[in-house]
Amino acid sequence: MLQQLRYLLLQVRNSDDPMRGQEVNCFAKALEAHVSQISVFDLLEGPLQETEFADTDVILIGGSGHYSAAGEGRWLDVALESLRVVHDSRKPTFASCWGFQAMARAMGGQVIHDLNRAELGVHHVSLTEVGKADPVFGPSGAVLQGLMGHEDTVVELPPGTELLASTERVENQAYRFLDRPIYCTQFHPELDRDSFLGRLNTYPEYVEKIAGLSLEEFRHSIHDTPETTALIKRFVQQITPINLDQK
Repeated sequence: MLQQLRYLLLQVRNSDDPMRGQEVNCFAKALEAHVSQISVFDLLEGPLQETEFADTDVILIGGSGHYSAAGEGRWLDVALESLRVVHDSRKPTFASCWGFQAMARAMGGQVIHDLNRAELGVHHVSLTEVGKADPVFGPSGAVLQGLMGHEDTVVELPPGTELLASTERVENQAYRFLDRPIYCTQFHPELDRDSFLGRLNTYPEYVEKIAGLSLEEFRHSIHDTPETTALIKRFVQQITPINLDQK
């Protein structure tokens, strides 16, 4: 039945960014879906209206290339308002990386640019007590390994959310909204080793800036993280039972 679901991926990527297509493929692989099940809406092109996802079962939000959720600008104002539309709709939503940060800011949290708390590569992610009891996160175990790459950090969660996971450096690594099926992770459950290295090949400047290593040196520390990859599929299975019953 998962093969019948319809997804909408909200992107914030330049038209010439090769990761536009790669991101679709990554979500499709993690969800065991066909790429034809995933439509794309570019938030850089204008505001999202609820009519754009009326026939969508699940909304996905991923990374952003060179765009920051901690900055300012007309494009960001439009994007944040679009995420408030998603929130108001109560549509099942899974957001990672930029999506995690942007949803937090859109709904009243705080995001800052902080290189001292930047993370790149595989990091241990510890679940909170809430996370351990959560039907999406709990089955993966108390401590996960997650692939991540960020300079911006959510320092304050929005109201109406619960913290699910933290790393040693960054407290807010995953959260969920209490009254609607929206989950957000700073790390990338949709990526595996190969796709993560593909991102780094496209944005190699982040490796030296954050890790202080060359890409060739850094690549040996990257490995698959199946326990976090399982989160996104489990989210769909746990959070969309009504959708699944209707298919």
